[in-house]
Amino acid sequence: MIMAKFISIFLIGFICQICLFEPIALSANTFKLGSIDVKGNSRISDAAIVNYARLSPNASVSPENLNTAYNNVLNSGLFKNVSFKQDGRNLTITVDEYPTVNKISFEGNKKFTDDKLASFLVTESNLVFAPSNLEKDLTALQRLYRNSGRFSATIQPKVINLSNNRVNLIFEIYEGRVVEIEKINFVGNREFSDRRLRRVLSSKQAGLLRKIILQDTLINEKIVLDKRLLTDFYKSRGFVDFRINNVNTELSEEKDGFFITYNITEGPKFAFGEVKLKSNVKEVAVSDFENLINLNSGRIFSPAILQSAVTELEEKLQALGLEFIRVKPEVNKNLISLTLDINLVFEKGDRLFIERIDISGNTATLDRVLRRQFFIVEGDPFNPREIKAAAGRIRALGLFSETSVNTLAGSTKSQVVIDVKVVEKPTGSLTFGAGYSSQGGLGALVEYGERNFLGRGQSLSFAVKTGKNDQLYEFSFFEPMFLRNDLGFGLKASFKDTKQQNAAYDTESLLFQPYVVYPLGDRSKIKIDYSIAQTDLSNPGDVGSIITNEVNEGEVISSSVGYSFSHDSRLYKSGPENGFVFKLGQQFTGLGGNKTALKTTMKMAAQRRAFKEDLKLTAEFESGLLTYTTGNSRVVDRFFLGSRKMRGFDAGGIGPRECANRQCGTSKNDALGGENFAVLRFEAEFPLGLPDEYGMTGGLFYDIGNLWSLKKINNDVLYEDGSWRQAIGASLFWKTPIGPLRFNFSDVLKKEQYDRDESFDLTISTRF
Repeated sequence: MIMAKFISIFLIGFICQICLFEPIALSANTFKLGSIDVKGNSRISDAAIVNYARLSPNASVSPENLNTAYNNVLNSGLFKNVSFKQDGRNLTITVDEYPTVNKISFEGNKKFTDDKLASFLVTESNLVFAPSNLEKDLTALQRLYRNSGRFSATIQPKVINLSNNRVNLIFEIYEGRVVEIEKINFVGNREFSDRRLRRVLSSKQAGLLRKIILQDTLINEKIVLDKRLLTDFYKSRGFVDFRINNVNTELSEEKDGFFITYNITEGPKFAFGEVKLKSNVKEVAVSDFENLINLNSGRIFSPAILQSAVTELEEKLQALGLEFIRVKPEVNKNLISLTLDINLVFEKGDRLFIERIDISGNTATLDRVLRRQFFIVEGDPFNPREIKAAAGRIRALGLFSETSVNTLAGSTKSQVVIDVKVVEKPTGSLTFGAGYSSQGGLGALVEYGERNFLGRGQSLSFAVKTGKNDQLYEFSFFEPMFLRNDLGFGLKASFKDTKQQNAAYDTESLLFQPYVVYPLGDRSKIKIDYSIAQTDLSNPGDVGSIITNEVNEGEVISSSVGYSFSHDSRLYKSGPENGFVFKLGQQFTGLGGNKTALKTTMKMAAQRRAFKEDLKLTAEFESGLLTYTTGNSRVVDRFFLGSRKMRGFDAGGIGPRECANRQCGTSKNDALGGENFAVLRFEAEFPLGLPDEYGMTGGLFYDIGNLWSLKKINNDVLYEDGSWRQAIGASLFWKTPIGPLRFNFSDVLKKEQYDRDESFDLTISTRF
């Protein structure tokens, strides 16, 4: 029986060997090849075909060599059929060429232009037509239409034969209607509402502006992304057992919309329990690292917080020269107390080194922009967490639509290769904006920005802002890795021209400001700048003596040096919008000229989600102090509170004023600004109960602020001692395809007699 099977296998193999070389069998012995003749070709030369076969006369060949040569010619994709015929030592290769594509055209397409569709094709005019490429073309075009929501689109190719072995290729397209996402539902969610979970997903429901919004079409790749986003959302809030059971996608009976249902299991919410350090390495003493642990028991568990603690420990190990020691977190669940006890274990890792870092896909961005995101180079010890952190920094650049960083085996067992693949995305933007206030009227903004200038990762922008009586021109440039390190270098220049500023005078100001920025950690950074400015007041109208004296000073040139420190706890993502921001800045003026001054500003803000994250609460405190030790301030130097800082009032509506005989009528009512200010703002944003696809939420706010103090006054100045103003209001937030809109409706609770209030303002910013 065994012998019979062996004979059968041998015969089958022998027959297959014969069939590979139709029309005749080739000799089984190695021989010296004589001539090679080529037949059937009209477009492709004999030499090219022989080159594909990789054979040459007078070379010793075997049947295996001929079989390989046959496959080489056939797999070139240029021929319908290929046959080898051996006659003694001579070989004849007969081919049947594929036709050449004369013209490619599209019929029935309205959604996409011919050029757009042609860019997705492998097949090209004046090149070979191959059925395998046609299959790829159909797949690419169908995917394009599916991603635009046209699931019923059909594409029928037609091949028209012409003379001289040429063809015309026509794609007949029926685009069909857009099939949108009508509804996204969740089953199994108890902690968060459907509305809150929908905000997590990249896919959106169809809304009023469905003709413009592109997120409302079903894209399979987005479902994969949405599952990851949803999982990250829950696990960052302590739901470590969260899982997505399935995602059900159904087409409506009318076949004009999809219903997506996520079936999820939330599981219980866990907090940090007992956190301990444990060392399996004799060189590491636990006591040296205990002061670095800040994982407080009772705090809601988050993988990001745990990872931050592990990273801090490993950075300490590296600083001590312990390169191959890793920190491995061991997590133990306590189902009774719903806590996670953490053991952070020091253990020896593999002695691996980085052989090289390969980068591909960056067609516009220079390699160095990506390489500088790695804080390790070729030859350094391999640190998995540093590689993961570098991948995060690359994604944070915002220059690529897709990013993958993988570790591959190197040329030796002790080496690894870091493989970085990216897909470029557009980084330029053209911004049109508008604003309106009941006092200031309508304003406009035009801005061009490029976040990857010349592929160097640099930011460049030009902006023109115009209002009822003012114009502003701005230029900015920023290099994030100046001198190839974390030091950033920037440059700002601006020119501002106002007509009848506060209805009294004109101003011109020119500013040139270079600066450097340096990170002080993941949460903090410091900026140091030098500024030279020229200011001029002119064309005074019916103004008082203070403004008149300041106008008479003419052009004033001043130079200053300053710094600003910022700390943002939201960078650690303890919650998507929870956190605290602190900013402090000081600017010393007096490096030249006859005036010296110190200007200090401070801002603190806290933001938190409440009521299962449906309510967003914000509190902000902002203040400023301007002190002149030599000379006096001018109106262009002082602080003003307007709708951006104190809602309910216009730009010159609060603070010291100079009025003739302390009676502010239609003339000599000069808003002077103040040298000190403080304002406290509270806001709550909440859903309105409207469908999510409308993108509308509401808000309530309360502002209380004061603007006071002038070094030089006269008897006609009011409110120099300050007075606290209060305003309340309601806001309507609307997320539209042209940008986020905000409508503020204000009512002043407390003001002074001659303050100028503002009942309504609208801001809009659109980017594409």
